[in-house]
Amino acid sequence: MEGSIRDLSEYRLKTAKEDLDRAKKSFEEADYKLSLNRSYYSIFHALRSVNSLDGFDSSKHKGVIAHFNQRHVKNGDFPKQVSKMISSAMNCRQRSDYEDFYIVSKADAEDQLKNAETIVGLVDKYIQSKKQS
Repeated sequence: MEGSIRDLSEYRLKTAKEDLDRAKKSFEEADYKLSLNRSYYSIFHALRSVNSLDGFDSSKHKGVIAHFNQRHVKNGDFPKQVSKMISSAMNCRQRSDYEDFYIVSKADAEDQLKNAETIVGLVDKYIQSKKQS
């Protein structure tokens, strides 16, 4: 069954929200590494949700982020601070996943959770505005 571009965007936004819920639950359970990871992926899927409306996707995380920043942050669809939040989330997730002996602090996990909540909220509003146009 084939869906529309809007269906794909909605599906990816739903995935972002599910990851955000997992990040919150993991944070409450003091599993900060998992919370940080799910926060990043909630952001990543939210970006893919927006990018899908442009007909764009990439198998590379950097490609998804670069397109979002060039097309949507640079053009003012999203505040410039979002780009910094994305970069921070990606850097923290990479350190957590790939650096030996890296310990995710409660503060780092909380910061990334807040970033994810902000970005997913902004993306949700953006997607809803596109439904109405």
